[in-house]
Amino acid sequence: MVKKSIYSVLRGKFLVSDDSFKNWRLIIFLSFLAIIMIASSHSADRKVHDIAQLNEEVKELRSLFVDGRSRLMRLKMESNVRAELAPKGILPSETPPKKIFIKSTN
Repeated sequence: MVKKSIYSVLRGKFLVSDDSFKNWRLIIFLSFLAIIMIASSHSADRKVHDIAQLNEEVKELRSLFVDGRSRLMRLKMESNVRAELAPKGILPSETPPKKIFIKSTN
C-alpha cells in the first residue's frame, strides 16, 4: 500500500486526478510563498551590504576629518604663522599692545 502511494506521488497522479484542483492551489500557494521568502532574503542581504559600505565610508570620512583638523591646528600655531609670514617681511610687534580705556560720562 505504501509502495503504491509513493509510486503514485512520483508519477504525479495527484496532479491529474479528479480532485487535483485542491492540490494545484496548494502547490501554487507554496510556490508563491517560497518566491516571497527568497525575495525578502535577497533584499535583506542587499541592505546588509549597503550598511557595511556606508559604515566604511563613515570611517573614511571620519579619518579625513581628524586629519584635516590636526593639519589646521598645526597651521594655526604661532610658530608656523611666523615662519610663513617672515619671507614677506611681516614680523611680530616688538612692543606689546596697549589697552584703551574709555570712561563713560553717565
